[in-house]
Amino acid sequence: MSEPIRFYFQGQIQQVDDIAPTQTILQHLREDRHCSGTKEGCAEGDCGACTVVIGELKDGKLEMKSVNSCIQFMPTLDGKALFTVEDLKQPNGDMHPVQQALVECHGSQCGFCTPGFAMSLWSLYLKKDGEQTQKSAPCRKEIDETLSGNLCRCTGYRPIIDAAKRMGELAAVSFDQAALTASLQSLQRSEMFRYQQAGQTFYAPRTIAQLVAIRAAKPKACILSGSTDVGLWVTKQMRDLGDIIYIREVAELKTITQAHGMLEIAAGVNLNDAYQAVCRHYPEQLTEMWQRFASQPIRNTGTLGGSVANGSPIGDSAPWLIALGAEIVLRGIHGQRVLLLENFYLDYMKKDMQPDEFVEALRIPMPREHLQFRTYKLAKRYDQDISAVCAAFAITLDGDIVRDAHIAYGGMAATSKRAPQAEAALNGQPWNEANLQKAMTLLAQDYTPLSDMRASAQYRMQTAQNLMRRFWLETRIDAPLALKSLSAFANA
Repeated sequence: MSEPIRFYFQGQIQQVDDIAPTQTILQHLREDRHCSGTKEGCAEGDCGACTVVIGELKDGKLEMKSVNSCIQFMPTLDGKALFTVEDLKQPNGDMHPVQQALVECHGSQCGFCTPGFAMSLWSLYLKKDGEQTQKSAPCRKEIDETLSGNLCRCTGYRPIIDAAKRMGELAAVSFDQAALTASLQSLQRSEMFRYQQAGQTFYAPRTIAQLVAIRAAKPKACILSGSTDVGLWVTKQMRDLGDIIYIREVAELKTITQAHGMLEIAAGVNLNDAYQAVCRHYPEQLTEMWQRFASQPIRNTGTLGGSVANGSPIGDSAPWLIALGAEIVLRGIHGQRVLLLENFYLDYMKKDMQPDEFVEALRIPMPREHLQFRTYKLAKRYDQDISAVCAAFAITLDGDIVRDAHIAYGGMAATSKRAPQAEAALNGQPWNEANLQKAMTLLAQDYTPLSDMRASAQYRMQTAQNLMRRFWLETRIDAPLALKSLSAFANA
């Protein structure tokens, strides 16, 4: 039986029951509610003009996060709160400090991107307000990360950054989190949510058991997690997704646990939380990748499990997961199935997954003694860009002898995959420049990269080899170079 979508918007609980399950939040705002402040720039989660803030309960506590409304489907809003640029105006008609700061610092020119910037800055304003009673000014790093998903063709960003600093200096405006939390608590469901329209059904199970059952009953349904890729199937490719199974409301898929030398990240954990958990154990090796992986709004909604399940050959997470020897946990009607992530990918967009299965979790090995591990991303922009090449290296050094070399690349083949011949040239050999050169040469036999809009095949091969040399320079036995000597972004 179909139920209406219920969410908090503009000070009250709203109900919607007459829209397509794949209508985006942006479309609903502009076309149905005539809230035209939120803009459409790209319809693929890249430009940030459509940025809104979503409030939801996590373990009973309110979380407010910036989100790209152009790729989020309306049924995913069930049980949550939606805030747009129209909500910033104060009850007495005054501008919010975020808006006032943008005005004072001349942070808007054509103005098309401005609502998105305002909402991203508002999310930062709320975060700083929650850190302490006396509002603390955000540092430049926090500002840059907050605005990583917002593009502007006019200002050059400096006045917007100035506005981010200025907003905290203006008279503070409070936000009643307790009242919103109470409203959202009244919207929470204990049973699976079903929304049906025009012959298409959106399922949002609450437990693993419900998810297993509905997946077995609907093996052809589209599994939806963060919508950072699936959303584009609708907005760009105009696909008919059929029935949809949304996994982000399953409580068991929101956990991060540690046992038996493995860090287990369930499939519903968003990218920010997943990378934060992994970076506690690999801070020097993965923090830069975390900062460069997509934008903050994408990391707020996308999931590590969804990224891996999608299996894009240019995904940035798969190479380092494969290099570390990560496992993928699949779940179906017959129980769990665990395999090495490298064995999960069979060919381009083809995975070892049965029709009734879904990704339940990833298991990532913890750091071990004498492990040398690095991962690198090559792209045209520092923030929010798809890699031309992504590389990951993990070796165990027994004195100066290489053991258990794992070398993995993305962007070099139809899947993210290891380099077996280069690994063989290193295993059991001294970690020196001569053996490094042999392994670099053998990469040409391990991979046959393609030329496309991001890079030529020649560029990919040369940079893949150069990244291996960089790894050696950072980990060589004699006089290894510090990260700051090799990365322009080490102190970013």
